[in-house]
Amino acid sequence: MSQTSLTLDLPDALARELRSANQDLLLEVLERGLREKKIDRALDLYGRGGLSFGAAAALAGISRSDLARHAFARGMQPPFSAATLAEELG
Repeated sequence: MSQTSLTLDLPDALARELRSANQDLLLEVLERGLREKKIDRALDLYGRGGLSFGAAAALAGISRSDLARHAFARGMQPPFSAATLAEELG
């Protein structure tokens, strides 16, 4: 896998907190954060009527059933098809 270096300007308090973290931990934090932001953005667009539920799942890069779990956790009522219901119960 190719790699690219990235330089960030961080608030001092955050930089102090991250200074002792190893690269693997920092990469995991960035990956999780990016995944959550993509899910948040997709659910926001879906909630405002800007995307269908399937398109929101595709934008977030996760399955419809995974997006439904995130939606329920945020108090949203995602649509359920027979296939989604079977997947959840299976």
